[in-house]
This record gives sequence, structure tokens and C-alpha cells, in this order.
Amino acid sequence: MTRSSYKGPYVDPRLLKKIEGKKPIETGVIKTWSRACVISPEMVGFNFGVHNGKTHIEVLVTEDMVGHRLGEFSPTKKFLKHGGKMQKELEIKKKESEIAAAKAAKTTDTKKK
Repeated sequence: MTRSSYKGPYVDPRLLKKIEGKKPIETGVIKTWSRACVISPEMVGFNFGVHNGKTHIEVLVTEDMVGHRLGEFSPTKKFLKHGGKMQKELEIKKKESEIAAAKAAKTTDTKKK
């Protein structure tokens, strides 16, 4: 659900204070825990360290990000991968076939010379 239009977007005042009057090149990473903060045009070019619950993930703000929230660019869950034993076997077979193909290509290259 979006915020009421008469209230306007939520921009953390402490975050605005940190970037006020500074150039994006001079400042380093600005750490923040405010994931709900909406990215405003003044923030473009700055590096923010957005907290994901464990660490701060670096986010370089671009023009395309204006209007989105900082938390959208700092995932809180780490995706490992689907599958178990069967998936692992498939990956091993795929690697073996790639290695065999590379060896075959290498032997054909040496025969041509």
C-alpha cells in the first residue's frame, strides 16, 4: 500500500542532513538503517550502505532509482539454490561435458597447426 499523496514521500531527515551540501565524489559510504526511505533526486550519485539485518550493502544511487525505496536494493534473504543431491549431480555432469568439449576443441586446434 502506498503512502497518502497529501503526505508526500517519506525521506529520512537524518539522511538528508548527511548529504546536505556535500558532493557525491568526496563522501564515502553513508551508512543507514532507514530502508523505508524513498530515494530523492538529491541522493543521485551518493553511495549508501543500506542495512539488510546483518551487514551494510553498498548501493550506488542512479537516476533510475528515484522514487524507489532504499530497501529494494538491499536484499535481506540470501538465495542459495534449488535442488539437492540430484541437482548437484546434474551440475557435475554439465561441468564434465564442458571440460570435455574444451579439450576436444583444443586438440582440433593443435592438429590444424
